[in-house]
Amino acid sequence: GFKALTDVDINIRRHDIHFFIGPNGAGKTTLLDIICAKTKPTVGTIHFYPEKRDEIRLTGMKEYKIVNEGVGRKFQVPSVFVELTVMENMILSLKGHKGIWQSIFYHLSPEDEAQILEVLKKVGLEERTGILAGSLAHGEKQWLEIAMQLVQKPEIIMLDEPAAGMGKRETFKTGDLLKEIKKECTVIVVEHDMEFVKQIADTVTVLHEGKVLMEGSVTEVLADETVKAVYLGRGGERYADD
Repeated sequence: GFKALTDVDINIRRHDIHFFIGPNGAGKTTLLDIICAKTKPTVGTIHFYPEKRDEIRLTGMKEYKIVNEGVGRKFQVPSVFVELTVMENMILSLKGHKGIWQSIFYHLSPEDEAQILEVLKKVGLEERTGILAGSLAHGEKQWLEIAMQLVQKPEIIMLDEPAAGMGKRETFKTGDLLKEIKKECTVIVVEHDMEFVKQIADTVTVLHEGKVLMEGSVTEVLADETVKAVYLGRGGERYADD
């Protein structure tokens, strides 16, 4: 009879940085799983409203089709190809080049190369194109994976604890990066680091026991006594797993 999510009715505004916070087991990661079809809901639907296309019902679609429609996701643990270079990882992420060997030996067009270098510059890795991804620092791997999502030109990018394991300087840089990204696409973030949330959040939704406890600006959420009681009062659980 356990329900990971129930009575969750949320609207996410275009070009927002929308955070989902809450204690462990609140349903945050499950929500992302449902949006990208990793998990199927028993009831309810997810609707996506692209900027220049008709509404799309994501519920019931295959994961790869949702990605092709412009919804990208980065998981908590970086999933880069550690034995490939930064550039090879980026080539592999280009739409239309899904096979590893085809991607490695694919002759880049000037347009593709320019697009990749532009994205790598945005995340601060333009000078690391020939470096093996496995030799990158933890924060750089996180930024590479974000770049691998951005090169596909998504309209929505979902990030599960993108600042986990980072120091203050890396976390601040990641926040600045997400503020830049939101000019191009909507950013959905699951996070435990409240300093990071305060740095960049436009909207914050607090989940508790699978339901929406509160939604508002970060200032409103942090000031709410109920939120403090069920979440913030427990130490914030800075880097706990969901």
